Amino acid sequence: MIVLGITPARAHDPSAALLIDGEVVAAAEEERFNRIKHSANHNPENAVAYCLDAAGVKMSDVDAIALCRSLDIADKLKWRFAWRMRRYPGYALTAVKRVRRLNRAYKKDAIALVGKFGRGIKSSEMHFVEHHLAHAASSFHFSGFDRAAVLTCDGRGEFTSILMGEGKDGEIVKIKEWIIPDSLGFFYSLVTRHLGFRPNNGEFKVMGMSPYGDPSKIDLSDMIKTGGGDFTFNEDYVWPMLSMRRHKRYSKSKDLVDLLGPRRSGDGLSEPYIHIAAAAQKTLEDTVMDMVRVHLSETLKKHGGRLCFAGGTALNVRLNRKLLEMPEVETLFVQPAAHDAGTSLGAAAYAATTLGEKVKPMKHAYLGPEYSDDYILDVLKRFRLPYERHENIEEVVAKILADGKIVSWLQGRMEYGPRALGNRSILANPATPGIADEVNGRIKFREKWRPFCPSILAEKAPGIIGTEHNSDYMTFSFIVEKEWAAKVPEIVHVDGSARPQTVRKDTNPRFHKLISEFEKLTGLPILLNTSLNRRGEPMVCSPEEAVAMFYQCGLEYLAMGSYLVAK
Repeated sequence: MIVLGITPARAHDPSAALLIDGEVVAAAEEERFNRIKHSANHNPENAVAYCLDAAGVKMSDVDAIALCRSLDIADKLKWRFAWRMRRYPGYALTAVKRVRRLNRAYKKDAIALVGKFGRGIKSSEMHFVEHHLAHAASSFHFSGFDRAAVLTCDGRGEFTSILMGEGKDGEIVKIKEWIIPDSLGFFYSLVTRHLGFRPNNGEFKVMGMSPYGDPSKIDLSDMIKTGGGDFTFNEDYVWPMLSMRRHKRYSKSKDLVDLLGPRRSGDGLSEPYIHIAAAAQKTLEDTVMDMVRVHLSETLKKHGGRLCFAGGTALNVRLNRKLLEMPEVETLFVQPAAHDAGTSLGAAAYAATTLGEKVKPMKHAYLGPEYSDDYILDVLKRFRLPYERHENIEEVVAKILADGKIVSWLQGRMEYGPRALGNRSILANPATPGIADEVNGRIKFREKWRPFCPSILAEKAPGIIGTEHNSDYMTFSFIVEKEWAAKVPEIVHVDGSARPQTVRKDTNPRFHKLISEFEKLTGLPILLNTSLNRRGEPMVCSPEEAVAMFYQCGLEYLAMGSYLVAK
């Protein structure tokens, strides 16, 4: 059976994923093709075309098409939402109408998208999956667990912001859900905007800023009330009427400015903003842990402490570390595209299981386009670039890295999700003093306080990060052992943590070999790894884009396939 999952337009991070006989064979975000960061309001036409081409199938071969939106959920949840928003009845009514209108538009967009590939579509072939169930399916069905507790958390789906459930026997059963405006995602995004970053884009920057601050210096209790496994978010901070806003362009109330002060500007670290970030992060961590403890403890106990987590909040690696530290949680699975781009994968999995298919566990995240040496050579010749071909490119690049140079690295299939996992990466020696500042300053053009991640040989990782827990997708942070923190300071954050990728020979042999060659020269089984892109741009997909970036920033070496280019 062939199932195509779509995260449609009219939202951020549209994407597509294709399952054949229960196995994911291709998945990608639309932004990687149209080069528009997050691609809000763009139908994933390029992503769908790629998935079909990668699998060698036509749209007419597809048995089912799944969308991560439910057409009837508005009717099921509208009264709960209206009751919660009873102080703003006019807004509640408008919001319900808007959700229903959007759901109809999602269906229309999907039909139009499929039509562009020369196929009509019957209603029986379309599966509309509730947003948070798609998130849940994207984690549980690909985790390899037969049974587990399930948690999803983001800004909002249709009306749901958090879902807790139980995955068993190929099904996901709801235990409890929270309805907007009670949304931890909204809470964190509101702080994100106040700190001068873009919501749905800059939340990880708030997370990165938080270790610099003291959460006890900021009181957020008027914004969010927590405790007893529950919370309420003050809706006055989310959707204030125009008369209550500080500025008409932003849905930010005067009360928020009075509470936290003026909005942050610039790229530096300063008070009180570092303390605001710290307080928001601690509130998120404490609230989620409390909710898990109260509502999922029994389920976790039944299923050996296995927890599957998805939604944009699941990319908060500091929160994930706290969850792993809970005695109730033994194993945590967060798939690489845990944010909205992963709902295409989840919708496909949910539809496949509904149709009787057994979904196979995710083995790796290398699900995007790849380019042969012949294609890369054609690009180099087309642009008339000087190049060298090396049979052992890993050994050559390892020597360059050992000498303290920075290398852009394009190999194999592009990663699915926001993290560079060794195929679309910028690499450096984590022991070279100041190398992180160089990457931030002359290559990425981003804030100098932003941390970088380590890619570590999986067999050597336990001695460096103090745990044998799987971290193949950079979805966790761990405290680096002191001995290693002193050796590789460029990948250690101010709080002593790092967000590692454990690199396995069976899933990425070329990257594993590169790090192994680097270890022979330096004694370090670890590289500094960041995504191959500049600030505000999507991750590079093609050799052409890698060449363009190479000549538009301070990179000195570009390795693509077996070819090396040097300035």
